[in-house]
Amino acid sequence: MASGGSKSVASILLALNLVLYLVITVIASWAVNHGVDRSRETASRLPIPARIFPIYFPIGNNMATGFFIIFSLIAGVVGATTSLTGLHNLSQWNAPNLNAAAVSSFTTWALTVLAMGFACKEIELGWTDSNLRTLEIFTIIVTATQMLCTGVIHVGVSEAPSITY
Repeated sequence: MASGGSKSVASILLALNLVLYLVITVIASWAVNHGVDRSRETASRLPIPARIFPIYFPIGNNMATGFFIIFSLIAGVVGATTSLTGLHNLSQWNAPNLNAAAVSSFTTWALTVLAMGFACKEIELGWTDSNLRTLEIFTIIVTATQMLCTGVIHVGVSEAPSITY
């Protein structure tokens, strides 16, 4: 039965994504905390435009770091929530629940692609801290797994039984 295969693959991918998004959330939260703790001492040595820039993080060597960390944190929180609700929606396996899972999965993938774009910019601009490299790697990996998961859920939507009222 094709729907059983789609359901099991989607469940495995959602569980994997839940773990990956939780790791991203933890690392990005640490980076935000570290940036807030050290921003006063580091930003005081910068020239005026950079000193008043609201998303400056002292652990990166460029201005893309702040955007990358913020969008990774948003994608991590939304992704973990989507994975949890997606697992619940898959357990129901009917058209309305799968449509909800498909839409939230696609939205999460779009946010993750945005964070991955900043990760690629970080990699392009040069050397970063090992924690940021770990966050970059996890963001790129979860972008691929989220895309697969979104595709599998969309296949499941076409196979799911529809409810007529």
